[in-house]
Amino acid sequence: MLLMLKLLATTLLLNSVLVAGDNELIKEFLEKSFKNNAGIVALDVKIIDRVKVDSMKDWDAVIISVDATVKAKPKNRQVKQKMIWFTSGDIITKDLIDMETGDSLKDSVTPTFQPIHYKKENLIYGNADAKHKVAIFSDPLCPFCRIFVPSAINYMKKQPDKFAIYYYHLPLPNLHPAAVELSQAAVAAELKGYKDVVLNMYKVKVNSREKDVEKILTAFNKVVKSDIKAEEIKTKEVLSHYKSDLAISEDLMVQGTPTMFFDGKIDKTKQKYKKVK
Repeated sequence: MLLMLKLLATTLLLNSVLVAGDNELIKEFLEKSFKNNAGIVALDVKIIDRVKVDSMKDWDAVIISVDATVKAKPKNRQVKQKMIWFTSGDIITKDLIDMETGDSLKDSVTPTFQPIHYKKENLIYGNADAKHKVAIFSDPLCPFCRIFVPSAINYMKKQPDKFAIYYYHLPLPNLHPAAVELSQAAVAAELKGYKDVVLNMYKVKVNSREKDVEKILTAFNKVVKSDIKAEEIKTKEVLSHYKSDLAISEDLMVQGTPTMFFDGKIDKTKQKYKKVK
């Protein structure tokens, strides 16, 4: 990934501003810019979303995916990456900086939550046709998640016609290795019909750095009152659900936990559900 970033940075520093009109022109510009770098031997650029920038009138954020093959030894590498550019319709630039705060507006950009992302297997409480759809991406061993997520779910699940709660497993293995097996155990337990698995998962007491699967499952089974075994968390069905959650989080460029979407838009306050009358 670092190699890809360096290669792109070398090219893009030469092309910070462009007169552009629509998505096709933007795509053509980016492809031409990237292909100028001899380190890239194959390239596929796609525009996957275009969203309004709330704080900048007449500016859009264009979210693109880059699938490139780059030169490397002993063999070439394939690198996939999502990037954000900004356009006002006739100008395109790599970034917009808030002069008052010094913050990049990239931090405020999130792809649109698509209807296809509301999967039946992710609906943990409420009715699918409820008035509001809430999506939660979380790591069960994230300290803030352990406080916030159960509280939010318990608040909303009492009103099934008002809130449809969709949950997506997003363990952060670099910080909490044990969260991977814990999340997979939760998926396995749900497939076997156990109730309130997600809520109970947050009560499991296990060292976030634990790598002994048996210890993780023993702690999980004790709280959930289940009998999930090591081989069950690696079945095709469990891994399919787990990988789907990770893919959706990647599509939406979700990087931190907990992340909440309210009616298709990211809710950075994580409090919009409380304002529903």
